[in-house]
Amino acid sequence: MIYRVYSDLPTFKNLEFREGLNILVSTKSPGATDQHTRNGAGKTSLIEIIHFLTGANAPKDSLLKNGALVRHNFGMAFDLGGKRVTVERSGWTSGQIKFPNPVPNHLPVEPQFDSELDVSTVTNTHWKNALGNLIFNLPIPPKKRSDKESYIPTFRSLFAYFVRREKSNAFISAFEQSKQQKPWDKQVAISYLIGLDWTIAQQWQHLRDKEKRFGELKRAAKDGDFGEVIGTTAELRTELAVIEGKVQKLDDNLERFNVLPEYRELEKQMSGIVQQQSKLSDDDVIDHRLIDELTQAMDAEIEPASQNIDRLYAEVGIVLPDTVVRRFEEVQAFHKSVVKNRRSYLQGELNSATQRIEDRKQKRVTLNDRHIEIMEILHSHGALDQYNKMNMELSRLEGEAKVLRQQFELAEKLESQKVKLKSERSQLLLRLQQDYREQNERLNEAISIFEDISAQLYQKPGSLIFASSDNGPTFDFGNVQGIDSTGIGSMQIFCFDMMLMQMNAKNRMNQEFLVHDSRMFDGVDGRQVMKALEIGANLAEKHGFQYIVTINSDDLTETISSGFSVDDYILQVQLTDATEDGGLFGMRF
Repeated sequence: MIYRVYSDLPTFKNLEFREGLNILVSTKSPGATDQHTRNGAGKTSLIEIIHFLTGANAPKDSLLKNGALVRHNFGMAFDLGGKRVTVERSGWTSGQIKFPNPVPNHLPVEPQFDSELDVSTVTNTHWKNALGNLIFNLPIPPKKRSDKESYIPTFRSLFAYFVRREKSNAFISAFEQSKQQKPWDKQVAISYLIGLDWTIAQQWQHLRDKEKRFGELKRAAKDGDFGEVIGTTAELRTELAVIEGKVQKLDDNLERFNVLPEYRELEKQMSGIVQQQSKLSDDDVIDHRLIDELTQAMDAEIEPASQNIDRLYAEVGIVLPDTVVRRFEEVQAFHKSVVKNRRSYLQGELNSATQRIEDRKQKRVTLNDRHIEIMEILHSHGALDQYNKMNMELSRLEGEAKVLRQQFELAEKLESQKVKLKSERSQLLLRLQQDYREQNERLNEAISIFEDISAQLYQKPGSLIFASSDNGPTFDFGNVQGIDSTGIGSMQIFCFDMMLMQMNAKNRMNQEFLVHDSRMFDGVDGRQVMKALEIGANLAEKHGFQYIVTINSDDLTETISSGFSVDDYILQVQLTDATEDGGLFGMRF
């Protein structure tokens, strides 16, 4: 329980608490007008001081870092781990928790004397770890947490259910102690406080992280370098098989490829041989035509017959004299000589043409033999530039194959991951359902406690629902008419918190006080407020916990039971915003 909240600020109204119900009232002072309110009296400031002294962060806009308060110490004496402990903290040195004498010796972290502050201290981080260990049985976390140690229950998350903060919007939902609370934190915290297997909720968040990374991977694959990667593995497998076949074939060809340095020279020789062969054929055609012409010319070269001339002159009755005859014989002899010489020349040309054809025939045989030889060499060897081109093509195909292989592996990974994630979600759902079955008695106890408290407030009591879904454990209320109204919603929070206090004891935890701000009772019917206070007083006495309430005096007008009087529980110190010094801090700032 909390024994005392105090400060070295001279005007601060130190508060003394007792067991059971404690009511801190904000009243209107005599003479105050309707314009005066209790909003600045300091009721909510008490909540902030309690959180400040139990390790809450202290940003620049924190109440206790206000210029009028920052250098002052605020303190609290309370039970911790079975012993009374007094702690102090100031906004000026918010990273240190101070222990005025006596220094506690049962903390899981040992305080160290700070000569500058002249007091024993621990860091705020160590203080939160000690609180979590001694109040909620949380293990002291290691200096470096692994992924498996993330999404675990923490002291600050659990404690905030028992001291709800208006600045965190903790009065919107019974299942959330802050509007910014993550779904996993809510699932883990409530599961832990009820006594369920909270690691299932933890694993569900790990699964959500995997699914988030899976979604990011899919988006990156579609939008990034892979572009059109995400087809099906079947399509990509076919494309990959085809291109890898081409790579293998080209690689085999390159392995058998023999580079011939004289390849281009032999190609030039081959070209020359072809040209020569073509010229030989052309020359043969010319010489064959020449032979035909020479043969015809030789056939036309015939010596003139002399008897024909004699007969011709005889027929005309002319007798040639001997001189004429002799002269004709000479002419005939000359003509024979000319014909002979002509035939001899033609025969020589004919023989030359025939010989040229024969020579070309032999040359053609030689060229053909060389042609065959070069062709065999070129067929079994290749040029260096051909090899390089083939090598470049192989590199290109291998690059395409590599990209396709990456695409295939990614698509395969995505498809298998999708199936795996679906399977994990199903397995977690089965684990959750199994845990609910195993913890059925504990769940029924929480449900019964909630319903019993609700039945004291409403003719038709509400019910607490624990359900399993494919996104983890869910919590809800049932059978409550007007649950969306502010008043009824607040009372559901009241019932839920009272249930947590009772389950806390049954689960052997040591959270021994529950604090409700006046915000809890906004919009609640006066009779219901009084009934809630009576229920709180009775439960606190029965189960041995402390219930601290801050409330406006206007909400304490209803008398509902002759056996219950709020006056018995109102603290001696009362607050008001009607005067300059009426608030908790005793001054305006």
